[in-house]
Amino acid sequence: MSTVFLNGQFMPIAEAKVSAMDRGFLFGDGAYEVIPVYSRRPFRLAEHLARLRHTLDGIRLDNPHGDAEWARLIGEIIARNAGEDQSVYLQITRGADTRRNHAFPARVTPTVYIMSEPLVTPPPSQRETGIAAVSAPDVRWLRCDLKTTSLLANCLLRQLAADAGCVETILFRDGFMTEGAASNIFAVKHGVLLAPPKNHLMLPGITYDVVIELAAANGLPIEVRDVLEEEARTADELWMTSSTKEVLPITVLDGRFIGTGKPGPAFQMMYAWYQDFKQTVMRAGE
Repeated sequence: MSTVFLNGQFMPIAEAKVSAMDRGFLFGDGAYEVIPVYSRRPFRLAEHLARLRHTLDGIRLDNPHGDAEWARLIGEIIARNAGEDQSVYLQITRGADTRRNHAFPARVTPTVYIMSEPLVTPPPSQRETGIAAVSAPDVRWLRCDLKTTSLLANCLLRQLAADAGCVETILFRDGFMTEGAASNIFAVKHGVLLAPPKNHLMLPGITYDVVIELAAANGLPIEVRDVLEEEARTADELWMTSSTKEVLPITVLDGRFIGTGKPGPAFQMMYAWYQDFKQTVMRAGE
């Protein structure tokens, strides 16, 4: 049985209980992060904690811990759970009030929860043949840069892919590509990597940053700009990226091949660069 952290205590997950009046339960009023762990070392922890601070600031919720304390708690969760590679989930809600009220309570203690699950990375077959995706209009709210627990719209959009036997749903808004239901999306066209810009319409992905850094470091031309829907649909390559999926090629979109219908040469290079970078960082102890 896995061990979790809840409001100052480590305990078996079966013993973790949260009030029915918690605003995370009633309103989805909270923030979260998912941090990959390789060889018992959290990957890009500083960047994940910076994004957490951005989300907490955006929803006007005080950060209950400083970075050093978060690092200690995350390290303890890793140590208390099995597996060299883990996926650490942390969540902070505004806490439990005495009544249901949309307005923030004047005095309430945030609920802090951390758990670990086995890190399941994509099977080799997905990297070798690519994955299929569907598309949908991006109907979410206008603060997609905040990693909040209010994820019903993302869940519904992601379910469209599951219903179609696909891995991801690519989202388009007003003629432009924004991101995936649970990932960032890149396009490659004429040898240039195209990345939607960071703004309020997309979540600033940690893996997104790594991909851009690696492209710049290895001489792959890159343009960070608005990507037209038509550019995405006619791209030579499409990729999805996330902390748990790393980098995956999308070879079919809405039943039509992307490029040749096989993972392209730019993906092959980026995947190799990413794996090398990951191993280098983890050996250094980040």
